[in-house]
Amino acid sequence: MPHIVRSPLVRLDLGLPDRAIFLKLETLQPIGAFKIRPALNALLSRDRATLAAGVAVASSGNMAYGMAAAARLLGVPMAAYMYSGAPKTKIEGVQRLGGAVRFISMETWWQYIVEAERPDAPELLINPVTDQAVLAGNGTIGLEIVEDLPDVDVVVTPYGGGSLTTGVASAVKALRPQATVLAAEDENAAPATAALAAGGKIVEIETRPSFVKSIGGPSLVPQLWPVARTLIDGAAAVGLEQITAAMRMLFSKAKVVAEGAGAASLAVALADERARGNVVCVISGGNIDADAYATVLAGGIPEP
Repeated sequence: MPHIVRSPLVRLDLGLPDRAIFLKLETLQPIGAFKIRPALNALLSRDRATLAAGVAVASSGNMAYGMAAAARLLGVPMAAYMYSGAPKTKIEGVQRLGGAVRFISMETWWQYIVEAERPDAPELLINPVTDQAVLAGNGTIGLEIVEDLPDVDVVVTPYGGGSLTTGVASAVKALRPQATVLAAEDENAAPATAALAAGGKIVEIETRPSFVKSIGGPSLVPQLWPVARTLIDGAAAVGLEQITAAMRMLFSKAKVVAEGAGAASLAVALADERARGNVVCVISGGNIDADAYATVLAGGIPEP
C-alpha cells in the first residue's frame, strides 16, 4: 500500500541473557498507530459504489482515526461511533481529518462491536474486529516481521477486540509455524486470559477503570475468538505499574512514545517466561493525551 509505512523492526538492547527484544514500531504510521493498515485495506477492497453513502466504524479511538485517514484519502464521507471516554487526541484526530464523531455509551459501543446491535445510519458500517479485509490488513504486520526477522521465536501483540492479534498470528504461523504468539492484556480487563484459564470458553469478566483504553473489554468477540484461540499460544495480563514502566523504558531507551496498549506487549515480553529467544513486541500505537503521558514520565499512573 502506498499510503502506509513499512514500520521498522528495532532491537531494544537490554542485555538480557535469555531474550533479544525487538520493537515493531507501528507508532510511525501516518496516524501514529497500526490501524491505518486495516482501515485502508477495508476501503480499498470495496467497490466505490458501495462507499457512496460513506463509511462508519465503532472504535475506542485508533480505528476511528485510521478510518478517517483512509476515507479522506479516497474522498469518502466518514463517521465514527466513539464513547466519550476515548482519548482526546484520537477524537480530535478524527475530526481534524473530516470525520464526524457520534458519541455513544461504552455499552452501545460494545454491542456494535459484537454485532448485537447496529446504528440506524446510511453509511456502510465496517466491523473493526471481524471484517475480513481488516484482518488481512493487520496480517501485513506479521508478514513484515517474519521477512525482517526470519528466526523470530515469539511475537507479542496487544489484545483488544482481537483483530490485530489474529491477523498478525495468521501470517506469522503461516510463514514460521514454530513461532509462539502471545496476547498482551491489561489485568483490569483481560478477557482472553480469563477465557484460556476457563479452557478456552468465553466468559464475562468484571472490568476495572484503567487509563489503557485500546485493549480489554467485558468479554470476547464471539465471531472471532474461535479463530484467535487456534492461532495464539497464550495470553498474559500485566498491571498498570508494569505497563507504565514499559512506557518509560520505551521513551528512555528508544525515544518511542507509546500509549498504554502499545506498551503492554513490551511489559509482557519483560515479565513472561514464555518470551524467550528472539521476541518481537508490536508497539501498536502512540496516541496518548499529553497530560496522561506527562504523568507516566513523572513516574505516576494516569487517572482512567
